[in-house]
Amino acid sequence: MLRPALLAFLFLLAVLAPLNAQRIAFGSCSRHNLENQLWTEVLAEKPSHWIWLGDNVYADTHDMSKMAAMYQQQKSRPAYQQLRSQATIYGTWDDHDYGVNDGGKYFAKKKESKEELLRFLDVPENAEVRKHEGVYQSYTTGKGNKKIKFLILDTRYFRDTLRASSEKSRRYDINSEGDILGEDQWSWLKNELESSDARVHIIVSSIQFIANEHGYEKWGNFPKARQRMLDLLASVKPAFTLFLSGDRHIAEVSRMDVPGLLYPLYDITSSGLTHTWTIIGSEPNQTRVGSLVVERNFGLLDITWKKNNPMVDLKILGPAGKILVQQKLK
Repeated sequence: MLRPALLAFLFLLAVLAPLNAQRIAFGSCSRHNLENQLWTEVLAEKPSHWIWLGDNVYADTHDMSKMAAMYQQQKSRPAYQQLRSQATIYGTWDDHDYGVNDGGKYFAKKKESKEELLRFLDVPENAEVRKHEGVYQSYTTGKGNKKIKFLILDTRYFRDTLRASSEKSRRYDINSEGDILGEDQWSWLKNELESSDARVHIIVSSIQFIANEHGYEKWGNFPKARQRMLDLLASVKPAFTLFLSGDRHIAEVSRMDVPGLLYPLYDITSSGLTHTWTIIGSEPNQTRVGSLVVERNFGLLDITWKKNNPMVDLKILGPAGKILVQQKLK
């Protein structure tokens, strides 16, 4: 029989455990009509949070009734229903669930599409995100000196036009003056960072922020906006900040040093849940840390605390829970 003191100690551990650790799962690119989902593997990791990075369904439509039906098909999967009951779910969109491939601010149905996304994510009717244009949002979890803040960007609603490339190896060229976030979202992000007392900031961007050599969608197609983000981080100097991104149908970890920041900046790309770009073979990325993943995947962040300082462990997992990438983010 356990002694009362030991029982009290075990009870205290159980109470304090959620405050000392957070397990955040994330992923993107999930075709609603495919059966090879990874929800069983996600559930096995018992995350406290699930973050959608975009392409939550593949709608590509101006017909909102069709989009709603696709979201409902995705939402009604038994394993995903179980995840909804066990984890807090946040997210943003990318292009296919926005409504048009590689779409930006001129999509005619973006307001209606926003309502379908927020309904899918079970965002309350009185939520702040419903009071402004676009789907950018912020959420904080944890208490005291162990807070984590999610800054969920909208890289579609306000984004300027991509410039098609004449090179066969590239889809897009640089739009030197174009923007991604729009002034209202930039002001919101600056305020959210400046007013934050969180020890970890997770910036959710549907498109890659750091990787800059490939010819597809990325922040690097809009260098003025990318530099503005780097300047903002260097100016505000928020506590440990990293990016999560999807879109690419691959997984990789990119890292760069930013003058003014006391830590390296990471961008963790996880894509996709149901399909990947298996013919890619290799792709140049001088900022990549570790290997390029072309298997189906989702990401996992374990954030623990040592003397109130965050320790961040990353895994990229595949079918049957296979570990594809494992790193400690320093």
